[in-house]
Amino acid sequence: MRLILVRHGQTTSNLGGLLDTAEPGADLTDLGRRQAAALPGALGDEGIEAIYASTLVRTQQTAAPLAAALGLRVQVRAGLREIGAGTLEMLGDTPSLDTYIGTFLTWADGDPDLRMPGGESGAEFYARFDEVVAEVAGSGVGTAALVSHGAAIRSWTAARTENITTEHVAANPVTNTGAVVLEGSPTAGWYAVTWEGHALGGPRVDAPSGDGPAGEPVSLV
Repeated sequence: MRLILVRHGQTTSNLGGLLDTAEPGADLTDLGRRQAAALPGALGDEGIEAIYASTLVRTQQTAAPLAAALGLRVQVRAGLREIGAGTLEMLGDTPSLDTYIGTFLTWADGDPDLRMPGGESGAEFYARFDEVVAEVAGSGVGTAALVSHGAAIRSWTAARTENITTEHVAANPVTNTGAVVLEGSPTAGWYAVTWEGHALGGPRVDAPSGDGPAGEPVSLV
């Protein structure tokens, strides 16, 4: 099957560069809503049969226009929520960001027992994300869109795909409404066929006018 892992649109916390990972989380900005509105045009012909989102409001807001265009309901699953920041929650200073990034990259590099300061371990994160992916695969759909979060998508993809390395993930963030497309299954493994780091079909996060060339994301989660 195909999994399309989509990061949510821009949020108010993204503008502040904050580690906003707790429920319910920040709403989308006006730009984030425009990014979400562009997803039907970018993904409407991909044969998506199911749409899932995390329990954070920003993913559900992002998924809503695509679901409406395809006549599908958004299925909300806690396992898709962002990697919890623990004691780093709502911080945006460089040491905190470096600790957060370094921790989830270490998980993907083979040490899932390491724990985020005051938060979950990699093993706990992978178990909950894996559970949702197994549910999706077991449903029998050919293509599903999972609207999730930047760190969650990057760490899980590095750990579970055959051709994406931790080094690639570290050097290639996924900006708001960017996506990673995988093919495979939980038993046979996953292979990444597309890594779209920029906004799919919509306004770039770095363009104040809502258009222009793609740039590096200014936020993490």
